[in-house]
Amino acid sequence: MVLCQLSRGGGLLQEEHWCFFTGCNPSSTHFPAYKSFSLSKSSLGVKAAGKAQHNQLKGKSEERITRTVAMDLIPGFSTETWVLLATSLVLLYLYGTYSHGLFKKLGIPGPRPLPYFGNILGYRKGVDHFDKKCFQQYGKMWGVYDGRQPLLAVTDPNMIKSVLVKECYSVFTNRRSFGPLGAMRNALSLAEDEEWKRIRTLLSPTFTSGKLKEMFPIISHYGDLLVSNLRKEAEKGKPVTMKDIFGAYSMDVITSTAFGVNVDSLNNPQDPFVENSKKLLKFSFFDPFLLSLIFFPFLTPIFEVLNITLFPKSSVNFFTKSVKRMKESRLTDQQKRRVDLLQLMINSQNSKEMDAHKGLSNEELVAQGIIFIFAGYETTSSALSLLAYELATHPDVQQKLQEEIEATFPNKAPPTYDALAQMEYLDMVVNETLRLYPIAARLERACKKDVEIHGVFVPKGTVVVVPVFVLHRDPDLWPEPEEFRPERFSKKNKDTINPYTYLPFGTGPRNCIGMRFALMNMKLALVKVLQNFSFKPCKETQIPLKLTTQGLTQPEKPVVLKILPRDGTVSGA
Repeated sequence: MVLCQLSRGGGLLQEEHWCFFTGCNPSSTHFPAYKSFSLSKSSLGVKAAGKAQHNQLKGKSEERITRTVAMDLIPGFSTETWVLLATSLVLLYLYGTYSHGLFKKLGIPGPRPLPYFGNILGYRKGVDHFDKKCFQQYGKMWGVYDGRQPLLAVTDPNMIKSVLVKECYSVFTNRRSFGPLGAMRNALSLAEDEEWKRIRTLLSPTFTSGKLKEMFPIISHYGDLLVSNLRKEAEKGKPVTMKDIFGAYSMDVITSTAFGVNVDSLNNPQDPFVENSKKLLKFSFFDPFLLSLIFFPFLTPIFEVLNITLFPKSSVNFFTKSVKRMKESRLTDQQKRRVDLLQLMINSQNSKEMDAHKGLSNEELVAQGIIFIFAGYETTSSALSLLAYELATHPDVQQKLQEEIEATFPNKAPPTYDALAQMEYLDMVVNETLRLYPIAARLERACKKDVEIHGVFVPKGTVVVVPVFVLHRDPDLWPEPEEFRPERFSKKNKDTINPYTYLPFGTGPRNCIGMRFALMNMKLALVKVLQNFSFKPCKETQIPLKLTTQGLTQPEKPVVLKILPRDGTVSGA
């Protein structure tokens, strides 16, 4: 007779019996034919002990199962494979962080970077917001990282002067390289070192006062078209989105003065010049392609070989073919052409005065035209939209400006180049707008070699950043900096402004070559509009204005204003 414990119900004990076997082998095929007898109360101790044993067995069984499942999930790699995998992970980590100790070694403060990302996640609320926060926390100088790229931000006017002017040719000649550019590497804004110097020398005569005067009638024509389009919108009695109106004006002026193409982009949005120009302007700092270049700069030459660039290939091809066609047409037609950027560049190719400098190639000629659109469209349209907002929310400033316009051009007389340049209050209003809203929130220069500036060591490869947005709103430089006050730029106050604290177009040898063109363009549009209309806020106007978190300085929501015709008549229509 044998006393044993039986279990049923699968691998885990679910049902149990204590049985007496009489002449029976429980492991035999006759196992079910056992005789069981009920236990008396005196056997409860035995039953309790059996239950404890069962729980112990159950726990060990579950532990073994868990370990087995876990081991099944881990690949059965060899020791060599595990070592290789661990080494790869360490190398990847080191690659994404190897430069992140630079500023700590130099004793320069700044936010802590993340592997690969650096500090770019801080840009989610906008570069201007990020720079302002750093300025408040770290003072006049700080270090950050775009991915692995070290950026040294400086706001001291003397350091800014050294970087942008004194050491421009020797150390800080170039802007930061942003990856595969293709044919656009020949554009003035992107070219480097001797190539940049050559192209800048060739293009500088294009933007002299004399050449701008010749372009003035072209721009004036599109100013009249702007007034006509505004009148149509005003007659509808509905609020007007400023970017739509000023964007069309800006596009018309740019395509006309760059390529000699007459378009009315507001009424002809399907025009191929308009469509391809707008393709060029789509930009986001968080674009996956751009981020991949920031994280893995070694991909740049690979993309170059594959003919993959930051600029849309279809648009570049369109402008290349168009410029080639227009150039051939102009060379065969000997009629006197109106002055535009394309014609001036063609003239420079054939000029005997350019013997000392290699003339522009056809590829370089196309690149200058494209970068002119890229740099000119957004800056003008955004600046005019923001200017209109400030006038609408400061009616006293608007009225004073209209009075100056009427005194300078009585009875809505057509504006002239020379008279426009002499308008003091207009200049003050435009300058104050560009102080509050510098279109480029930062200026950047790459350091070509180790250098020490005003006691600060700057290693080769570091990008020195001038945070213009922060500089323009520094309360130590501009009392109540958030306020719109054109009087800051009056003749009386203008002389007290340090030129290295007001940089809407940069400064030094590599400043914006089209600065005078842009200012003339903005001022002419403003005068023509204010001769005929006044801006007024409406319920759709965002007050206070908030700025976008990506790209250039722009309003978060489009500026929407009411347009009020003055005395019921409109000139220039």
